[in-house]
Amino acid sequence: MPKPKKPSAAAAPAFDPDAPATGDGIYGLPFTADDAGVIVIPVPFEATTSYGGGTSRGPKAVLEASRQVDLYDHETGRPYELGIAMLDIPRKVIAWNREAKAIAAPVIREGGAVDRKTRAAAEKVNRIGEKVNEWVYEQTIDLLNQDKMAVVLGGDHSVPFGAIRAYSERYPGLGILHLDAHADLRDAYEGFTWSHASIFHNVMTRLPKVGKLVQVGVRDLGHAESQMIAGSRGRIETFFDADVALRKDRGESFASIADSIVAALPATVYLSWDIDGLDPTLCPGTGTPVPGGLSWNEAIGLLRAIVRSGKKIVGLDLCEVSPGETEWDANVGARLLYKMIGFALKSLS
Repeated sequence: MPKPKKPSAAAAPAFDPDAPATGDGIYGLPFTADDAGVIVIPVPFEATTSYGGGTSRGPKAVLEASRQVDLYDHETGRPYELGIAMLDIPRKVIAWNREAKAIAAPVIREGGAVDRKTRAAAEKVNRIGEKVNEWVYEQTIDLLNQDKMAVVLGGDHSVPFGAIRAYSERYPGLGILHLDAHADLRDAYEGFTWSHASIFHNVMTRLPKVGKLVQVGVRDLGHAESQMIAGSRGRIETFFDADVALRKDRGESFASIADSIVAALPATVYLSWDIDGLDPTLCPGTGTPVPGGLSWNEAIGLLRAIVRSGKKIVGLDLCEVSPGETEWDANVGARLLYKMIGFALKSLS
């Protein structure tokens, strides 16, 4: 699992990392997709969101907020030196999102695909979702073939399926560390095969090269999801938020809990993080906030535990950042993304 290539001295633009951000790039960095080692793929898609919306605006909001993030990190050093760049927000995905949202809206109002008309509409949305999946897959494969780290920035939590497919093909037996308030194991929620609530049902039933799914922060799930976890024979392991809280109540340190979570993962790890896995005071604008969740320091503690274990973070996504009335959600999202990238690179060093 090679570390992404560092830009050559000739390719790396000269800039002052301590100066105010003036460039258009993510985190104010001057890198392009050609000379960066880490490439952020923005996916502004949220057709199946069933409560609050706005995640399609997440990539743009995170991009803008990222320019306020200091580039030196106390724990990971200078991850920017490898080069971090974000692809242009794709107009075709914006168009797919607009089309799919309009078709999905009456299905969601009716509570799902309940009759011939809504089932036909859901199928149209599913076909658009398939196009999004294929586009993300192609982008990810292309970057992996260039020895770059591909990072998906949603959009809702349906969008990283193509990336997870690509990473699981590259790293058979891949483990996924899934931070989320929800298990996302529903089978075609509301009739949408590629629903944000179905991402890990799809991953675990369609991607046999994924070895293990480890979930953290989950505090909302359905009975069928619970049965899927119980029937997975250990392929899905969920550290429910309530159970983590009970362990802390009994005096166990979070560092110890984090070590036990990481111990459940294989050696090669992909991070798939829905920002609502955090305490909702950190992401009040997200579409389906749930009381509870991890604190900021606990989330970073999970990353720290992966590095401590010697396991490797080869790829990641961050989803469900929804800019609300303030810049807070995007600010937290931009900083969390930088931390995720920094610890991923540190794990590979």
